[in-house]
Amino acid sequence: MNNENVNTIEELKIIEKKLPTSPDELYKLLDNFKLKYKCYFHKPLNTVEESKIVQKELLSSNKDFVHIKNLYLRDHKKKNFLIVAEQDQKIDLKVLKDVLCSGRLSFGSSERLMENLGVFPGAVTPFSMINGLKNNVMLYLDKNINSYSKIYAHPLVNHATLEISVVDLIYFLNKMKITFNWINFES
Repeated sequence: MNNENVNTIEELKIIEKKLPTSPDELYKLLDNFKLKYKCYFHKPLNTVEESKIVQKELLSSNKDFVHIKNLYLRDHKKKNFLIVAEQDQKIDLKVLKDVLCSGRLSFGSSERLMENLGVFPGAVTPFSMINGLKNNVMLYLDKNINSYSKIYAHPLVNHATLEISVVDLIYFLNKMKITFNWINFES
């Protein structure tokens, strides 16, 4: 099913049932950890440009809140990486490969994305490391994210966005035993 054509709640529920971890399971984990979050529902988003339109309509324009982009990458040695960065951060894959001490990087296919992170294209998120952990995906977070109070991230689907504090996201990752590294994109 193509996410661009999804219009009904029933169609969205069908997509959610195909996921190894549902958004509802994620919400239960966040609730069990007593983490505060807000969930915003919107049309499915596949690009940063589409996200920026929704940001203006639904989400806070508070300068202390960060909007992110998520890159699922793979190198020629079949190592998988999830890079989480500020949405407007320029990322040069040729430079990044040296920072990650990896081989040549390319974007993972939609099949590998589902296999390793358990999400469809457009829904990549740091929360998808729930699935990435068992598949040895390595997580790297933009060091600049740590300077914001809140972060916006998809809850495993691209028709919703969670607002959560950066501190709580880090707490969640640690609680789930998801290791990560900070990466500095500034030259």
